[in-house]
Amino acid sequence: MEDKKLEASENPETETAVLPPQEVRAVVEALIFASTQPITPREITQVMQGVPKEAWTQAIAEIQADYARDGRGLQLVEVAGGWQITTRPEYNDWIRELLDPKMPTRLSIQALETLAVIAYKQPVTLPEIIELRGVKSGGVIKTLLEKRLIRIVGRKEVVGRPILYGTTKQFLLHFGMKDLGELPKIEEFAEYLGEEVDIAGLKRAIDAPRPVEVPLSDEAMAEMDATPDPEAES
Repeated sequence: MEDKKLEASENPETETAVLPPQEVRAVVEALIFASTQPITPREITQVMQGVPKEAWTQAIAEIQADYARDGRGLQLVEVAGGWQITTRPEYNDWIRELLDPKMPTRLSIQALETLAVIAYKQPVTLPEIIELRGVKSGGVIKTLLEKRLIRIVGRKEVVGRPILYGTTKQFLLHFGMKDLGELPKIEEFAEYLGEEVDIAGLKRAIDAPRPVEVPLSDEAMAEMDATPDPEAES
C-alpha cells in the first residue's frame, strides 16, 4: 500500500486512482473495524490521503448494504459523528453471556427513566429531575455518571448553583444515534427502553415546565465568579 501511495505522489495525474474501488472498500472496512471509537470523516481523510472522498463514502455505503443483508450478526452504523461496526442489538443477550454472565448490564427502570428525563430536558439539575419525576434520583445519577451516559456540563446560575447534567457521546453510542437530533418522540423512546417504563409518567415529566427557581443576584454572581470552584480544581 505504501508503494502505491509513493507511486501516486510521483505521478500527480494518477492521484485519483491510488487504490482500485475494491481495495478502497477493504481498507475502509479495516479502518472502521480497527478503530476503538467511531471513526470520523476527518480521520478517514487523514489516513487515506490521495483517495477522493467520493470513493471512500461510496465504499461505506456498499459496506453498509452488505452488512444489512439478512443473517448477519454485525452492522455498520453512523453514530456519534462517525462510523462503527457493531453487533446487532437482537444478539445482545448472547454477547452479555459471553463477556460477563454474572454481571447485570441492564440499567434499572429508575435509571432508564432518569436518563430519559436528562436526555430530553438537558441541561438539567438534580432538583429539577426530582421535581419532574417525583422520586429521589441521587443514587441513579451516580450510576449514570459511572457508566458515562451522562456528564456534568456546568452549574445553573440560581441560588445554590446546582450542577447541570447532560448526555454524553457514550449515550449516543449506547442508543445508536448519530446526534441528539435523532432523539425520537418520548413515547417511541420509552417503548424502546422497555415495557416496564412508565410511558405516561415520562411524557408528563418531559412536557412539564421546569420548576421556578430564584436566580442569583448580580452581587452573588460576582462573588461566585471571584471564588474558585473546588470541583474545577480537582
